[in-house]
Amino acid sequence: MRILLCNDDGYGSPGLEALIAAAGTLSTDIWVVAPDGKRTAGSHALTLGRPLHLTERAPQRFSCTGTPADSVAVAMSHLFAAAGRPDLVLSGVNDSRNVGEDMMYSGTIGIAREAAFWGLPAIAFSSDGAPDLTAAGRAWIAGLIRRLFESRAAWASPGHWLSFNLPANLPAPFKPVERIGSNKIGVRCDVVEQGGPTTTLIMPRGRQRTSEPGDENDLLSQGFAIYALQSWRAASVKSAELAAVIG
Repeated sequence: MRILLCNDDGYGSPGLEALIAAAGTLSTDIWVVAPDGKRTAGSHALTLGRPLHLTERAPQRFSCTGTPADSVAVAMSHLFAAAGRPDLVLSGVNDSRNVGEDMMYSGTIGIAREAAFWGLPAIAFSSDGAPDLTAAGRAWIAGLIRRLFESRAAWASPGHWLSFNLPANLPAPFKPVERIGSNKIGVRCDVVEQGGPTTTLIMPRGRQRTSEPGDENDLLSQGFAIYALQSWRAASVKSAELAAVIG
C-alpha cells in the first residue's frame, strides 16, 4: 500500500511525525510532501504561474514552498506522474481542531479535498490542541486507518473524503458529526504599525468558539473522536423561494 502524507503545519511538525509513525506500521511505502513552514488557514489555494521549490529531505520525504494543497498537486503531477499513484492520502495531524467554518479555511481539509479531486481516498486528522500521540495513541490511529482503508468502498466514493477531530486523550469513543459548530477565525485585526497611506495589520490565530449541546465543539470537548464524511459534489440546496425570484 502506497501512502502519501501531507499537512499544513509544516514539514517535521509533531502531528505529521506522529501520523508518519502510525502509517509506518501499515506500509513501508510511505511518501511525505509538506509545506516548508506553517500554512494555517491555507484552505485550498494552489500556486499557479509562480515557481515552486520541492526539496528532498530524505528518501521519499519532501518539503515544498507552496500551499498545503500544492503538496498533493505536486506529488501527483510530478512525483507520481510516471510512478504508481498513492492508494491513500493522509492529512495532519493538525495542531488544533477543524470544525464549523474551518471546513472552508483549513489547509488540512484542503489537502483531503485536493486528493479527492484526483480520485484518491483521503482522510484528514485534526486535534484538540495536544492529543496523546504516544505509542498507544499512534497504535489506535493506525488501527483506525487500517479499518478505513479496508472499507474504503463504503466512504471513498468520487468527491468524498473523511475528516476526523481527535480529543486530547486517545483511545477515544467515536461520534459522527450531526450538528455543525462554529469556530470563526479572522474576526479581529491588531494594528502593528500605522503611518502615511499604509497600515500594517495582523489577524491573530485565536478564535471565539460557539458551542451548543451536541455540536462538534461540545462532543470534542467531552472527549469524543468526531468524524464527518464530506464532499465537494453535494447538490445545490433547493429553494422554491429563490427559484421564484430568479424565474
